Amino acid sequence: MLTHPDIFRTSQTMKKIVLAALTALASVGASAGAHYVPGVEGMQAASVPPPGMYYLGYLVNYSIDELRAPGSSDSLPGTNMSGTVSALANRFVYITNTKVLGADYGMETIVPVVRKSFAFAGESNTGVGDIYLGPLVLGWHGGNWDAVAAAGMWFDTGNSDSISKPGNGYKSTMLTGGGTYYFDAAKSWSGSALVRYELNSKDDSGFEPGDQVTMEWGFGKSIGPVQVGVVGYDQWQTSDDSGTGASNNQSERHAIGVEVVYPLMKEAGVMLKAAYYDEYSAKGGSKPETKGSTLRFSFVKAF
Repeated sequence: MLTHPDIFRTSQTMKKIVLAALTALASVGASAGAHYVPGVEGMQAASVPPPGMYYLGYLVNYSIDELRAPGSSDSLPGTNMSGTVSALANRFVYITNTKVLGADYGMETIVPVVRKSFAFAGESNTGVGDIYLGPLVLGWHGGNWDAVAAAGMWFDTGNSDSISKPGNGYKSTMLTGGGTYYFDAAKSWSGSALVRYELNSKDDSGFEPGDQVTMEWGFGKSIGPVQVGVVGYDQWQTSDDSGTGASNNQSERHAIGVEVVYPLMKEAGVMLKAAYYDEYSAKGGSKPETKGSTLRFSFVKAF
């Protein structure tokens, strides 16, 4: 906790705090130890589609309202601590007709195009971010439930030589698991939870972010062709950072929102999703943490 707020009165100290804060924004609207952006999935997030080829485009805008102090839920003071991180994450999924452990086997890749703009740093950059390759996607389907398990890696492919560049500067292994349950025979009511666990490697400076777990959840109701519901996400750091500047403080964030899903052209396999999330809680780890809101549009096309 910050027990002596007077230390922020000097411009030199403020400069150091802001520079430290910038390192918390290395990932796309998420905490410093995560590649995965919470809030890109919502209702029925754990339901894998049937065999086929799919394109999913996630257009995400994360608006930063505050920076939370290291090891604290207190906001860092400042006249302009705002910023935005926008991304178009291009996801390609191929679900085969092959069965593995009774599940449909598939694979996926994610290629994000990222723009980071930080008013308090006077810095903006756009480029291709770190690429994800997932050679293992397993989707199970029961009478009133779906389940998923997946594994893959985020590669250090994006430029990361400054805080506003699109890359994170390190690799991450990501493990996924979750389920969707339908509460009625017509499958008009659903509840889902999807968990992503990231194991991070060291960056070029020798700093290693702690591991991170993200849970996305959603409760939905179909009303004719439209589906509406309540969604949210919770993200916790599960292990300590290591390297220069590391501490045993662990970051976390929590958000709640709403989502609407509409089959734009059902016969052509086109679906449009829109969601808004507001982060109601955030805590800094070794470094400051962002707190803000997320607006997300998703375009799904089945081939």
